[in-house]
Formats: sequence, C-alpha cells, structure tokens
Amino acid sequence: MTQFMDVHHNMKGITPEQLLAAHNADVAIQDDEKVQFKQAWADPVSGRAFCLSEGPSADAVRRIHERTGHPADEVHEVTVTV
Repeated sequence: MTQFMDVHHNMKGITPEQLLAAHNADVAIQDDEKVQFKQAWADPVSGRAFCLSEGPSADAVRRIHERTGHPADEVHEVTVTV
C-alpha cells in the first residue's frame, strides 16, 4: 500500500479532543476505501492538521475525509522515508 500525508488548512483552534474525534471518524469508515489512518497531528494556532495514512490512492483518502466532514485541502503521496 502507498502512504499519504494529507493537510487540512481550516482547523484553527482545534483541540486534542476534536482532533481525536476527527481521526476516530475516519478510522470508523476507513475499511470502505481500504485506507488505514495511522496518525494525526495539528497546530491549532495555524489551523493546519496533518494525517498519515496508507491506501490504494489519494482519491480514496479524500473520499473518507469528505464523508466524515473534514475534507483534505492537500493529499501527498509519500515516496521516500527514512
């Protein structure tokens, strides 16, 4: 499976509890698209949140986020890791 890092730009003021709820919403339906959401990070000051996932395509990741009400502004394939 391919890894993806997605970015959300409009999450200013997000709390740890809200980030966890958003992550859990994605996890609850991730099997529908054969995606596995691994981790989420956020900066409540800038409003950016980041999610690391594995899946068949960037579109599959986008569809999950759209269905859970927090569409990703960017989805990047991760091709190099250390």
